[in-house]
Amino acid sequence: MIQFYNTLTRKKEEFKPIRSGFVGMYTCGPTTYDYAHIGNLRAMVFYDLVKRYLRYKGFRVKHVMNITDVDDKIIRAANKENKFLKDLSGFYLNKFLEDLNKMNISRPDLMPKATEHIEDMIEMINTLMEKGYAYEKNGSVYFKISKFKDYGKLALLKKDQLKKNAAGRLDDNYDKDNIRDFALWKAWVEDDGEILWETDIGRGRPGWHIECSVMSTKYLGKTFDMHLGGVDLIFPHHTNEIAQAEASTGKKFANYWLHNEHLIVDGKKMSKSLGNFYTLRDLEKEHDPLALRYLFLSAHYRTKLNFTTKALKGAEESVKRFHTFVEFARSREPTKGNPEIEKILEKTKESFDRSMDDDLNMPEALSSMFTMIKDINKTVTEDGASESDLKLIMSTINRFDSILGLNLELAESWKPVNKAPKNVKKLIDEREKFRKEKKWKEADDVRNKLADMSILLEDTQNGVRWRRK
Repeated sequence: MIQFYNTLTRKKEEFKPIRSGFVGMYTCGPTTYDYAHIGNLRAMVFYDLVKRYLRYKGFRVKHVMNITDVDDKIIRAANKENKFLKDLSGFYLNKFLEDLNKMNISRPDLMPKATEHIEDMIEMINTLMEKGYAYEKNGSVYFKISKFKDYGKLALLKKDQLKKNAAGRLDDNYDKDNIRDFALWKAWVEDDGEILWETDIGRGRPGWHIECSVMSTKYLGKTFDMHLGGVDLIFPHHTNEIAQAEASTGKKFANYWLHNEHLIVDGKKMSKSLGNFYTLRDLEKEHDPLALRYLFLSAHYRTKLNFTTKALKGAEESVKRFHTFVEFARSREPTKGNPEIEKILEKTKESFDRSMDDDLNMPEALSSMFTMIKDINKTVTEDGASESDLKLIMSTINRFDSILGLNLELAESWKPVNKAPKNVKKLIDEREKFRKEKKWKEADDVRNKLADMSILLEDTQNGVRWRRK
């Protein structure tokens, strides 16, 4: 029995999809005006974990993730850089998809863009106006939260806790203390430049929240199984999504709401001004992106994760343990059958599934895997293993890795320099020469060049080793 912690009810609940064997899942995607930071990527790994585990358990999953390619931030960035909205958004969307690939985050089944669903948004806004949930003022259209009975139920807020301040142009970055009614449609202003749509409700563009209400219900139905996002989105974004969708359709919006906690860096909120702001591009020159994936998995999704370079190095060591174990299983010469192996693997699978069924308790699941590695190493070393035993070990690891996403089946072992291709060996030797001469910048430049070639280095007491990402 799978249980998830449902933010809507603030308790763990047995997961019961609307349709047997099928899960409709919606996740909040990127706003494409800049590179994704590692906090964004933690959310993406969380989404991937949920989807992979549901598929591991035999469900078919339809995953829809929106692409916010128009909002205040994107308009400001496009105007500042003197670029067309589509060009700026397209560039950063491609970079985002590159990050997903590097971290082995599986693509959603559908990634609808906000700019391609303006007509659908106008239709929902018109419905809300007809039902009395929305009104026009100065060319903008606002949602009247006083009309929606259950407003704030996801965030455990009461409407009288919110201040009245619907006048004027509302920015998507508003503070919750300053908001009561919120924008569904924003009237064009001079700062928007040429970014606008001519519609029957006026000239302008959509608010942020309406995008997700429209695209989730369009592709998953008026009521669907799961909506995922970061805790920072509970209010106002997800709260407003519920109000718009349920007021429009008269149906419950999503049955299960799952939220991942914040990522902090060196014990503080990540911020460019503090110098602790990281993207994958900042880290991948010296670290395998899959180590970052592992670091995110090693903490429960509902706990804050403190990112440090020390923690990332620890994650790399853990990934190496998996690689070493895979190499051990692949390289063993078969001997006689060992009945203990199947017992260890079955015990691990039961423990792993039990942990994951309990609201995706990945730390416990990983612990059971490392216990398995220790026990298998011991029994195979002492008593041997048959060919079928070794195949069972690998099939079990690969089954677990269908959730972890560490590509263990494709993992390359660390190799000595003398087994590197000539061009790689030449660069490694060049780096070693710089290191001996204490020319650290030049040595780092060579390492970065190798990283661009997808070659990772490891400095050990016995010399440098290498492998491909």
